[in-house]
Amino acid sequence: MTSPRLLSWIHAMRIYTHPRVLGMLSLGFSAGLPLLLILGTLSFWLREAGIDRTTIGHLSWIGLAYSIKWLWSPLVDRLPLPLLTDWLGRRRAWLFLSQMIIAAALVGMALTDPVLDLAQLVFFALAVAFASATQDIALDAYRIEAVAVELQGAMAATYQAGYRIAMILASAGVLWIAAAIDASAATYEHLPWRFAYLVMAGSMAVGIITTLIIREPDVPYRHLIADNESIAQQAIATWDLHPRIKNLLIWLYGALIAPFRDFILRHGRHALLILGLIALYRISDVVMGVMSNPFYVDMGYSKDEVATISKVYGVIMTIAGAALGGVLTLKIGIMRTLFLGAVLSATTNLLFVWLAGRGHDVSGLIFTISADNLSAGIASSAFIAYLSGLTNSAYSATQYALFSSVMLLLPKFIAGFSGQFVDAYGYENFFITTALLGLPVLVLVRLAGQASFDRSPDEKR
Repeated sequence: MTSPRLLSWIHAMRIYTHPRVLGMLSLGFSAGLPLLLILGTLSFWLREAGIDRTTIGHLSWIGLAYSIKWLWSPLVDRLPLPLLTDWLGRRRAWLFLSQMIIAAALVGMALTDPVLDLAQLVFFALAVAFASATQDIALDAYRIEAVAVELQGAMAATYQAGYRIAMILASAGVLWIAAAIDASAATYEHLPWRFAYLVMAGSMAVGIITTLIIREPDVPYRHLIADNESIAQQAIATWDLHPRIKNLLIWLYGALIAPFRDFILRHGRHALLILGLIALYRISDVVMGVMSNPFYVDMGYSKDEVATISKVYGVIMTIAGAALGGVLTLKIGIMRTLFLGAVLSATTNLLFVWLAGRGHDVSGLIFTISADNLSAGIASSAFIAYLSGLTNSAYSATQYALFSSVMLLLPKFIAGFSGQFVDAYGYENFFITTALLGLPVLVLVRLAGQASFDRSPDEKR
């Protein structure tokens, strides 16, 4: 006879059959596809085409679009798109527009030979970057508004699964496709890359079709916006200004000031604590991750070993961890799962200390990467669910874009010094230090949990 506890866990797994949770698999695929096509994979293409390394390095700045997306996130929250918003709704309209631009710009990249017109290729790559960042803004807002906070962990898990699958296709997949039709590996030809990028452009149909099928979230955002902005509207209305200027000021207040004011008013003195947790939660993972590949090289692992283990075991364990994290957020709550994820993320960094003492050990590498990626998947699902619960449905796009920017700012900055630390103190001390960086996160999670930041059910929808 099946135990009640096991039945309870089996029942919890049914969250992954929810239509909107399943839909996030395709939308996550659509979000993950463009990133490497304008970064790592593009760098490979450009180098094969004979573009110098300095230029390739400068072109990596295209990816900064993802770091500054909060600048135009208010537009996604407040600006209706002609025809599309009436047809598809507030969130799906922006999703559809950004996906169509990504597909069209990828076609433009495919048809442009960097040897003949590098500037045109860069133009299309920039279009992909900004449209992809816009898709992320709209998709995060849709995910937050589509289901209750209890399902956010599951939404995050399926999103991550789709995202990871797309990244494999956009990296190894593109190289396989290009290699399959490359007549001469010794010389550069544009045709293989053109075909591979056209396939990637066609793959955006997965997200476009899904956007057309899914339902727009039923959120009374106009009522929520009116409640939050009524005082400012009344004050501005009394000013002696031209009506158009008054309307512009009211719109700017709602788009640029109200989202941040709302966050501070709702969380009060705990707002800084929340921002501190957001800024530090991923610090252990991010700082350690910068030196992981150099570590593999210095330990004597081959490119094939690292690629196979990270792409196979690593991706499988990340997806498994994300799925487990989604179930755990439902079973034991977001804050407990958040704490567990923080403990695992810091602890698994110590496995790299163990691995450093073993030298070239493929079995040890498989175990270490599997454990590290499993813990990262659990932590990511819980963290995304936590961030989603902090937003107000009136400003989902703006507030989540701000959170995701804060999330990586400090860890990325500190990670820039990781190479110097390793040179001075060695890998083992580096990995121990990254584990210790996770200790303040545990304190912040406990304090955040004690503060009881959960909102009412009406606000979570």
